[in-house]
Amino acid sequence: MSALKGPACEAELTTPPPPALAHDELGAGLERAVESLLARRQPDGHWVGEAEGDTILESEYIILMRFLGWGPEEKLRKAAEYIRWKQLPDGGWSIYPGGPPELNASVKAYFALKLTGAASSEPRMRRARDVILRLGGAQACNSYTRFYLAALGQMRWWDAPAVPPEIVLLPPSFYFNLYEISSWSRTFVVPLSIIWAHRPVAEIPSEQGVDELFLHGGNAAKSIPLLSWRRLFLAADALLKIVEQKRLHPWRRHALRAAEDWMLAHFEKSAGLGAIFPPMVYALMALRCLGYADDHPHVIRARQALEALEIEDDDTLKVQPCTSPVWDTAIAANALAEAGMPSDSRELTEAAGWLIAKEVRNRGDWSVKRPDTEPSGWYFEYENEFYPDIDDTAMVLLALSKVSEEAGQVEAVRRAVDWILAMQGRDGGWASFDVDNNRKLFCHIPFADHNAMIDPSTADVTGRVLEMLAAHGFDESHRPVRRAVNFLLKEQERDGSWYGRWGVNYIYGTWQAIKGLTAIGLAREHDAIVRGARWLLLCQNPDGGWGETCLTYEDPSKRGTGPSTASQTAWALMGLMAAGHAEGEAARKGVDFLLRTQNADGSWNEEQWTATGFPKVFYLRYHLYGNSFPTWALGMYARLRRISGLHRAHDLAGPRQSGRTAA
Repeated sequence: MSALKGPACEAELTTPPPPALAHDELGAGLERAVESLLARRQPDGHWVGEAEGDTILESEYIILMRFLGWGPEEKLRKAAEYIRWKQLPDGGWSIYPGGPPELNASVKAYFALKLTGAASSEPRMRRARDVILRLGGAQACNSYTRFYLAALGQMRWWDAPAVPPEIVLLPPSFYFNLYEISSWSRTFVVPLSIIWAHRPVAEIPSEQGVDELFLHGGNAAKSIPLLSWRRLFLAADALLKIVEQKRLHPWRRHALRAAEDWMLAHFEKSAGLGAIFPPMVYALMALRCLGYADDHPHVIRARQALEALEIEDDDTLKVQPCTSPVWDTAIAANALAEAGMPSDSRELTEAAGWLIAKEVRNRGDWSVKRPDTEPSGWYFEYENEFYPDIDDTAMVLLALSKVSEEAGQVEAVRRAVDWILAMQGRDGGWASFDVDNNRKLFCHIPFADHNAMIDPSTADVTGRVLEMLAAHGFDESHRPVRRAVNFLLKEQERDGSWYGRWGVNYIYGTWQAIKGLTAIGLAREHDAIVRGARWLLLCQNPDGGWGETCLTYEDPSKRGTGPSTASQTAWALMGLMAAGHAEGEAARKGVDFLLRTQNADGSWNEEQWTATGFPKVFYLRYHLYGNSFPTWALGMYARLRRISGLHRAHDLAGPRQSGRTAA
């Protein structure tokens, strides 16, 4: 952490401006960044970068193929080689670069390697086994690892949590129902309920088993307080299993049919169930349980969706958790517009046209709670019509506010803004995919240990929505805006930062909160903005950049610390500039860090992971983050320099639009 303390932060507001970066240095760096970003543009005008996750993806891919009896062996060999390449020196596998060995990732990787021919006597396997046993053994794994172990006969199905398909029959009026859990959990739970009801076991050779990973005699439940919701749900889980063993489930056939119908319906207009890896895997397993042949159109389509996530080269095969073209395109368009690209340029108008064509026009799961709202919004992937998300929609709308109006754009913007306003929660904030999806009680359900059972309002999404609304003419005179501002003020941490749900972590949340609040009209002198900016100043590294690791989700005391990265430096810079620090030394040093670390081709190297899937469970590296966000930040800095002449920034909150929607 920087040695800069509070008084120095105050001094930043009053001391003379630091020596200016040479105009040609900034201009040349920004020009290279724009060229690099344009070079990554697809022929039809959109952007998509690799979405990289940890080795649980390749491990589960191998386990799935063994369960189904599929190949080809060459692909599995390459996936296993990638897993070997990612093994830590001590023998385990982590879930983000620089992270400690993680039990579930290590158990799955070990199992996958054995399924592809590795012997337990190999030195790397012995090291892995030692780490796994030290971490508590395979019996300490979470639910989703247990499902895989049970499906291949390494654990009894009764040792995995119950997921009865009767859940699908519960109406929305019930306190617990499918639509009161997060959208991603919904796509997990439905196929898993089919799998659990059938409890399939695929036979594998004994030498490929992992009995050596189990410590016998352990009982994790002993550490759970007797009087707790977790204990109550564990008791309910035990009761469900007794009911299951005695076949006391008169609605089972009806429930299975309802689950099957729900799953097949959600195959439509989607690049795989939920368009993300885990439910795609579970869907293929569920189809096998339901008796679908490998050549059935549903199976072929589900397999093709999974194969579309593969990245294969001569030696290895990686699997993406999803694709991110809508998100990547919207960010790139925002960055290029901020960098000075004309609003009527071919690149921006083509990007806008591509995005408009992706607008959702059909009802999805969100409409259960908002039945009278006209469908709109944008999803993350190439196709995922059931699940537009608020964050993507806000980012797209922010981009469209900076582009010359194209045919259909005005109506698309109107519909999408109305959709977002309808999705505002009772607390004044916005979540990701759903509204008022915040019943924390459900997080204690035994199969909820992926740490994402609910989808509550978050500061980062709410901040981005406010920034977008400001770009479309909204201000604090609008009641939804006032409610959102109050939500963000309540969510601020004591040290001045904001938690980041979808980016790592407090730097991401703080940038978005400050940007949204100042864009919508909150004064930069407001205590919340001053405190947020001070926290960012305190976090600046000696090299001028900012960085934060995924560890901060486990240990918030580490917030704001970590090796500097291009994307996190860009976020911090944009937060500081929005807060009125564009002329300060911290901003100059941050810009200097970006220019100094820029590659000759205009890109940046970023090995650290700065995106979040499920906090504490799954993290990501979006390969375009290290290009788009620095371009955006450098463009913002250059724009403010032009406006202020390094004396006074006229509009640090970003350019306001004409307000064509708010009227």
